[in-house]
Amino acid sequence: MTTAQTAPEHVRDETPVLPLGWSIGRPEAADGSRIWRIARESGVLDVNSPYSYLLWCRDFADTSAVARDARGRAAGFVTGYLRPEAPETLLVWQVAVDAPHRGLGIAGVLLDHLSARVAAAHTLRAVETTISPGNLASERLFSAYARRHGTSVRQAVLFPPAAFPTPGHEAEVLHRIAPLSF
Repeated sequence: MTTAQTAPEHVRDETPVLPLGWSIGRPEAADGSRIWRIARESGVLDVNSPYSYLLWCRDFADTSAVARDARGRAAGFVTGYLRPEAPETLLVWQVAVDAPHRGLGIAGVLLDHLSARVAAAHTLRAVETTISPGNLASERLFSAYARRHGTSVRQAVLFPPAAFPTPGHEAEVLHRIAPLSF
């Protein structure tokens, strides 16, 4: 997982807020194509097929969120799922914010909103994500999230480069944020 967000030099430990007129909610299938475009235009995310984003918005809407600008247009998203073998763990798959809105704390708002919404419906004890080495934006985003929630981040390589079918893929480092209490 990588985050398509310009990381500000300061880290947002305070609770981030949305711009005036914006909202966050569950994605709908109609958001799938816009979310795919945001992922593709990020230049850093592993882009899945457009069809997969449509399915994700339909089948994993309860564990994903979309930020909508004042016109109601998707301007950022976070996709995730509850791990089948660890149903108290939310795995965050992708986080991205449209280029004109990066650096405003929207990704942090998305993570806070999604984890609170998931915790209201399920027991949530941990958030996990994978981050490629050197992805400072993702590291800052998830470290700030952990601090806001009064916990820490543990890291371990989940998938080494050799696990991928094509050469050149960096390791995916698991970042586990726990324990969480809501």
